[in-house]
Amino acid sequence: MVEPTPFTYVCGYSNRYNEMLRYLKKAGDEVNIVTTDDHKDPPKEAFGYPIEHTLGFRFPLYDHVVVSFDLPEIKGLRMMEALRPDVIHISSPGFLLFAALFYARLMKIPLLMSYHTHLPNYAVKYLGYIPGIEEFAWMLLRFAHKRADLTLTTSPQLKKELEEHGIPRVDVWRKGIDTVRFDPKFKSAEMREKMSDGNPDDFLMVYVGRLGAEKRVADIKPILEKMGPNTRLAIVGAGPAEAELKKIFKGTNTVFTGQISGDELSSAFASADAFCMPSDSETLGFVVLESMASGVPVVGANAGGIPSIIHHRVDSYLAEPGDTNEFVKYLSIIRENKHGVADKMKITCREEAQKHSWEAATSVLRNVQYELAIQNFKSRSWWGYGGPNTNKYGKAVKQKFSWLFQKMKFVLTLGFLRKNNTKQLKAN
Repeated sequence: MVEPTPFTYVCGYSNRYNEMLRYLKKAGDEVNIVTTDDHKDPPKEAFGYPIEHTLGFRFPLYDHVVVSFDLPEIKGLRMMEALRPDVIHISSPGFLLFAALFYARLMKIPLLMSYHTHLPNYAVKYLGYIPGIEEFAWMLLRFAHKRADLTLTTSPQLKKELEEHGIPRVDVWRKGIDTVRFDPKFKSAEMREKMSDGNPDDFLMVYVGRLGAEKRVADIKPILEKMGPNTRLAIVGAGPAEAELKKIFKGTNTVFTGQISGDELSSAFASADAFCMPSDSETLGFVVLESMASGVPVVGANAGGIPSIIHHRVDSYLAEPGDTNEFVKYLSIIRENKHGVADKMKITCREEAQKHSWEAATSVLRNVQYELAIQNFKSRSWWGYGGPNTNKYGKAVKQKFSWLFQKMKFVLTLGFLRKNNTKQLKAN
């Protein structure tokens, strides 16, 4: 069960889901998918796996995504009744996960949640005027994820943050990258001409990703201005903040390419001199890996999952979120390329990206993490129906009622002995 759809909605996590399906198919696993999609002709299958589309609605606070409670059709429940899967994998956060929680406990099926969008950060960005909104977001996350048999995050940093906020049973879903699709060979003079607005000899920065307030793309404007007149910026992507960003960057050396894909996207990555990632809300930051795979060094925010990707000063740079001077400092080092620093970094960032394959990541998910979710389900209190906490909850219940368990054991033992004695007497 996945929301929003990873098949027509373009974002980092959709790449992860599609690559996961690709390698689950290669392993011969049976997968059925429930999602929501309001496109006129949504896909009916992916990698040979059937896709069921349940009714949904555009989320008012972020109308680029379609969400669902799986009502009134309850397609997820019908699918599970027919197939009896070994595990339910649901994306989080979202509305569909509440349906998944209900189905999993009703039918006693292990439940794994993969966490892709850092809800507290989004809450602050979009509803920061409401007092206590960040803690309310954490409360919602605890409510849902304490009931999961396993939660997967996309970085060790995010795993630690969830655990610090009281969410148990958390592991890291390994990162992966398509190093064939993202490669320095896609560098193009034609694309560079387009992205630099006809000034290919200028230093060219690029940002690729969704254009939302939480991405802090507007932070790049003062960086661009401090870099001087011979620096250009290309913003690749679309999103709810696109119109506002075009107003903000009006009069600067900025080109908006809109949403692009395929070889054109690969070329956009590879044709830049540096990638600027100001966002502090990335749970992983696939575009960072994609840029590194393209041989383009990154200056990224030292927050979220990005520090788990970048080795500072080795393959790219980390700057504190919102620190314009620090971003300018590292971008200037790349531009000046003293002693061939930037040339070496182009090689090392490509080498680092090549260490991460989707097949290896999916192998761990399939053979280790799904199995861990199943084992957690079996060991939790009350045969999988237990409360939101971990095995500690079950142990506490057993300790509190140990006298009752002991008494039940004594009665059953006594009954067994009496039954055996009766049989012996009759035999005599």
